[in-house]
Amino acid sequence: MRSAWYLVPALFFVVACENKRRETAPTAQSASAPTSSVAGGSTATASALPAFDPEKLAAFAAIPEGVERPEIDDETKLGQMLFFDARLSRGHDVSCSSCHDLARAGVDGAAQSTGTKKQKSKRNTPTVLNAGGASAQGWDARASTIEEFVVVHVADPEIMGTDEKRLLATLSSIPGYAAAFKKAYSDETPAISTDTFGRALGAYTKKLFARSRWDKYLDGDKSALTDAELTGVAMFVEAGCTACHQGKYLGATQTQKLGIAKPWPPPTGTDPGRFEVTKQEVDRGMFKVPTLRNVTRTAPYMHDGSIASLEEVTKLMARHQVGKELSDEQAAAIVAFLGTLTGDPPKELVTKPELPPSGPKTPKPE
Repeated sequence: MRSAWYLVPALFFVVACENKRRETAPTAQSASAPTSSVAGGSTATASALPAFDPEKLAAFAAIPEGVERPEIDDETKLGQMLFFDARLSRGHDVSCSSCHDLARAGVDGAAQSTGTKKQKSKRNTPTVLNAGGASAQGWDARASTIEEFVVVHVADPEIMGTDEKRLLATLSSIPGYAAAFKKAYSDETPAISTDTFGRALGAYTKKLFARSRWDKYLDGDKSALTDAELTGVAMFVEAGCTACHQGKYLGATQTQKLGIAKPWPPPTGTDPGRFEVTKQEVDRGMFKVPTLRNVTRTAPYMHDGSIASLEEVTKLMARHQVGKELSDEQAAAIVAFLGTLTGDPPKELVTKPELPPSGPKTPKPE
């Protein structure tokens, strides 16, 4: 057999060239790094999926397990009846549950909801699930509490169209409600008022919390999420989504300017938002940041319901709010994570209860 010693120099040359190629070639990370920085309205482009970092979970918190077994007291039972009662609307044709369908994650699936007498609201109906944890109510944060918001909402001509006088007359004319209010608010005089009406609906709504696999993961069950979903968590953080969507509800704790990095085109970008409430120019285009819980079930998206696809709205939010262009792969990763936020409220609260019959003086539909 011939000796192979003469192959060593050639082999050394090949190895040296290969090492040199590896040193000068861009790594997967550097090759996919942003091609431009966010400046002067420009957007950054990236394509890589980041690795999951458990330390990033500090931006989030779980909904407590106890919400799955709420106390169903007299006040809550009364609120549940009111939530499903269409007689509270001027036309006796819509109830709270008409727009906040609990079988559809607390929304109706329409771009804009249909109120009493076929009136169209101008904004999309947000989910009522987990609303009890929000810092304000309504897209324009017009109310700080559910109790305050429901009274205004019932009176809105685009929603239920029932003013305070008609509302109280309706409740007082139904013997079953008169008894239920007296039982729930035995120390109140009168037992039926706009205050107790709001409190009853608030007591019920504040029990419509919905835990998900995400909460189980945060509570220590590391099998609750897949590797792909954890990559989605990392991408969610990397994309800057946590600037607005963090905490227990991944949102619902602040108002934010729509189009921070890049203006939204009309008509979405022309809604004055909170300006309608405060008349302060600084609030023009400001909206309450919605919760992302159950977001996979609450399409269409945005305050005007103009976007049907979750992947599309994810990309658009990255572009207009944080100045980043997401690849299809990155958007899909985020959507995979958002799927872990799906949950249902307590079963005993989602069904329509038996409602008390009308009395002889109950106002007729108009």
